Amino acid sequence: MTDARLRHGRASLALSFFVQGATFALLVTRIPAIQDRYGISDGLLPVFLAAVPILAGVGSVLTEKVVARVRPRVVLRWTQPVVLLALLGVGSGSELWQAAVALGAFGLAVGALDASMNMMGVSLQRAYGRSIMLGFHAAYSLGGIAGASMAWAGAHWDLSLLVSYLPAVVVMLPAAFAASRWYVEGAEETPEKEKEAAGGAVTFRLLLPLCLVMAFAYIGDSTVSNWSAKYLQDVLGSSEQLSTVPYNVYMVTTLLGRAVGDLGVRRFGAVAVVRGGTVLAAGGFAVVAVAGGAWTGMLGFTLLGLGLCVIVPQTFAAAGRMFPGASDTAIARLNIFNYVGFLVGSPLVGALGDAWSYRGAMLVPMVLVLATLLYAKSFGAEPARYGGGHERPRTADVG
Repeated sequence: MTDARLRHGRASLALSFFVQGATFALLVTRIPAIQDRYGISDGLLPVFLAAVPILAGVGSVLTEKVVARVRPRVVLRWTQPVVLLALLGVGSGSELWQAAVALGAFGLAVGALDASMNMMGVSLQRAYGRSIMLGFHAAYSLGGIAGASMAWAGAHWDLSLLVSYLPAVVVMLPAAFAASRWYVEGAEETPEKEKEAAGGAVTFRLLLPLCLVMAFAYIGDSTVSNWSAKYLQDVLGSSEQLSTVPYNVYMVTTLLGRAVGDLGVRRFGAVAVVRGGTVLAAGGFAVVAVAGGAWTGMLGFTLLGLGLCVIVPQTFAAAGRMFPGASDTAIARLNIFNYVGFLVGSPLVGALGDAWSYRGAMLVPMVLVLATLLYAKSFGAEPARYGGGHERPRTADVG
């Protein structure tokens, strides 16, 4: 495979991550507007919100079966337009059943999209011989910031959901579809020796530590996305305007951490980076829990962003290294625990906050994130560095 093809493949996949980040942000940041448009009651809203990650998990399972017959790049090429059109459907309907159909399609397609994107990212990283996964997830974070900004503009000018979503879809759908012609994967076929080394199948007992790490990371992430504003305003006494800042700070620090994270993996290895990120994230939760004021709380959320951001991309990469002959299957199964963490995190913190205290509730995701230290060896020090010199020798840098 030529260096130019790898560069083009890397750029097109990064665009796909960006588009997905923007699309997801456009959906989740306009949930109040979606609720108002369709007249969804407060009691029914959690059902709709839970259905999306549950169906996404189903989509990830189905992707595992589909990629046994077609390449992940084919799945990605056709599911990304479905996700974007489903977003448009959410913004253009008027009846409750239309919202259910659109959100259902979004959930199923986003599960397949997430799984296939990360399959391709791991495959390209193997071809590069060095860590590049964090860069893809940095593109996702950048897209999330862009999508949240577009959503803010739509809310600020009181635009309808359709008017907010249509320009984004009109721009991103053809761009992503056109870029998909340059999708490449690091290896079209897995060598027989590599298949034999991998045992030809994914062993759940070996994959379980990474599944737990993935769930713990998303419990932490969903805690920030769902509770940071309420915590700052109700517990730390900030203004309503200031309470919107922590999540934006979290997203920016996530972007910054992922932008430089690959350099850290190449220099120190994945185990050291994951351990450092875990300690930093746990420290962030601790600062939030004991904060005496809003600005100290924002410091904690900043540390959280810098710490949590490295864990998820490295978990996908570790699954690819653990099962080199069946990495697509491993990543599809691991991806399910993304949605498990998302489903568990917000209700867990809310229930503990109501029954106990929100300060105490912040200690629970802290302990769960710290548990990642117990499983750090699963990230494999030497394979993470692709050779004894932190990177596999190569004749040319392809991007």
